[in-house]
Order: sequence, then structure tokens, then C-alpha cells
Amino acid sequence: MPKQDGARIAILGAGPIGLEAALYARRLNLPATVYERGRVGEHLLRWGHVRLFSPFAMNTTPLGRAAILAENPQHSFPADSECISGREHHAAYFAPLARTSVLKDVLRTETHVIAVGRRGHRKTDSGDLRAKQPFRLLVRDAKKLERCDEADVVLDCTGVYGQHRWLGDGGIPAVGEGAAETQIVYNLDDILGERKSFYAGKSVLLVGGGFSAATSVCNLAQLADEQQATWVTWLARCTSTQPLRRIANDPLRERDRLAVRANTLATRGDGNVEFHNQSVVESIESLGPDRGFKVSVRCGGKQRVWEVDRIVANIGYQPDSRLYRELQVTEQPASQSPAANSPGPSGTRTSEPGFFVLGAKSYGRNSHFLLRDGFVQVREVFARVTGKAELDLYRR
Repeated sequence: MPKQDGARIAILGAGPIGLEAALYARRLNLPATVYERGRVGEHLLRWGHVRLFSPFAMNTTPLGRAAILAENPQHSFPADSECISGREHHAAYFAPLARTSVLKDVLRTETHVIAVGRRGHRKTDSGDLRAKQPFRLLVRDAKKLERCDEADVVLDCTGVYGQHRWLGDGGIPAVGEGAAETQIVYNLDDILGERKSFYAGKSVLLVGGGFSAATSVCNLAQLADEQQATWVTWLARCTSTQPLRRIANDPLRERDRLAVRANTLATRGDGNVEFHNQSVVESIESLGPDRGFKVSVRCGGKQRVWEVDRIVANIGYQPDSRLYRELQVTEQPASQSPAANSPGPSGTRTSEPGFFVLGAKSYGRNSHFLLRDGFVQVREVFARVTGKAELDLYRR
């Protein structure tokens, strides 16, 4: 581990956890730079129409609130118990935090960190000297100009939302999926808002058995109530007739309500929804731009073919390891978590000294990450970086 006093900290990603890490570093008077490929809160804004499961209080910290109020004492936050949308959270908390004087000078937006390595060492090199060398970051700015920056500590907070998984059996692309990729919707689309006309009156094949798919099917069913020609064929790999597994005594009531509503749509066929379990997509044939698809599916042991106008693939996300492929970072075989520990609030430390993975990326393919888990990770990382095990700036 590099020398902690004055350690140069590079934070990759200006999402909720990256920004929180930068705030924590600045409160400790540590030099920090935040590199963001797009806008501040890019991923948050992409699914910003979606309502969060967790109440506002769980998605903020005392440090963040204090930083905002120090510069704008009249700023009004939503109620602690309120569950708001991603865009509302961005407007009420995230954007004001990014504009504070403590953070605005450390943010580098439209700045893409392409790769991270060690000065003078390749991935295959070993020895005690390796950990004493700084990291080298290949950076491309908004003008497409490249340079190399150095840092003593790197916090990868880039998330997973930009890397979708594939529809085919075994986790690989279905036949023809690669060619049709740009026509398939893999993210949480704004079905009832900006993209309403894209889905209204169309036949939609929805694939997925998690909460993202549940969000989409509920929105599509609501649209079908307004536009009766809208029809949804929902496919999931599960054997149960209820795709969403509810969490016993779920403390997040909004999450449980979503599961109940989605399961009801699957079992009753309300909202022009037709659900099929034990289903795997085998091939996709695009019929041309905006002319639909022919999709071959193995469904309950039988072959089915659907011709649909739209495909929504809410099948999950995965970490992109290309960023650190020249570092000695190992991944958990099943979850693809890059952390040395099991995924969870404490799963930040990697096998590369001084390189930490925080946020959703630290969970790999596990989708149960909550922002409050990331705040715990931030606290833990800086306890390690400073060598002060009891350090906790959140303690009041």
C-alpha cells in the first residue's frame, strides 16, 4: 500500500458512490480527482424515471447533507421516509452536492479512464516493489486527447449499468442477438414517459425474472390499459409460475409491492400480459429497422416462435473488467465480483494493493446492492487508506 499521508486518490465514476468517496476524501484533506466518462450521475439519470425502493434517508449521508446546507441553508430535502424517483433524487441531493465548492473542482466530466496499470510493472510481474509503485491511468478527455495520470490509490466506482448480459442459453448471446443488439432494449426504458409512443399498441417480448423486469411489466400493463392493442409476452427462466421471489418481512415495502404486482400480472394474465416460465431464447431474427423480430424460444421443453414488434431484455448487468485487466485483480467465479471478499458492504478490497472496487460493481452479478451499502464501503475504504480502523466521519 502506498504512503497514506497525502496519497493521491483517483476515483473512477461520478455516480452516488464515487461522489460520496470524493466528499469523504476531501473532508480528510486528501487530494482526490473524480473521472467521469459522461455526466455527473450518468447511470442515475438513465433510469431516472424509476422510483427507488429505498426511502430518501437511506440514500443520503450526514456528510452530503451538511455540505449542501453549508452553501445553501435554505435547501429543502424530501422527507426521510419518501421514496422518490432517480431524477428527483438527482435534483434534490446529487446535483446540489456536485455543485458544492468542496467537490466541483475535483470533478472531471467527459473524461474516460480507458485502462489502469502499475508504473514499471505488467500483470505478470510479482514482488514487494510492485505495490510501492503508483498506478498509471490512461485518460481520454472530451476532445479525444489522451494522456497518462498517476495515483497512489484507485477507487473503481464505475458501476455495472452500462454492461448488459445476454439472452441466450448459458449466458452467451442467442443466435442473431449480436446483429440485433442495437434494436433490443436492455435497460430500464421510460415506457410511460418519453418512450411511450415506442411501445403503445405494439407487441412486446419481455425477458427477465428480476425487479427490473417487474418494473417494465407493470409499466407495460398500465400502458395496455390505455392502449388495448399493446400486448406483452413475458419470459423467465424460473420454474415457478410466480417469477419474483418475495423477501420475507421485506423492510423495503415498495420493493415488496412491486413483486406482488408483477407476480399477479404473471399468474392472472391481467394487463394483456402472457407469462411463460422455463423459457430460454435460442435465436433472434431482425425483420428490419422498426419492423420487428422473429424470436425462437425453448419454452417448457417445447419450441415456440413469436413475431413481436419490440424486445425488452431486463436480464441483468455485469462488471466490465477490461479497465483493470493489467492489474492483479481476481474475481469470484460465480458472482464475478472483483472484490477479494464476498460481495457485500465490506467487499471492497481487491487482490491488488491500493485498488478498491465500490458500489454495484463490487457486487458483480449480484443485483442486491443498495446505496447505503456503498456508503458503508466508503467508510471502510478510507479507514484502510488512512490506517485508522476506527475512522468514521458519519458518526455524529
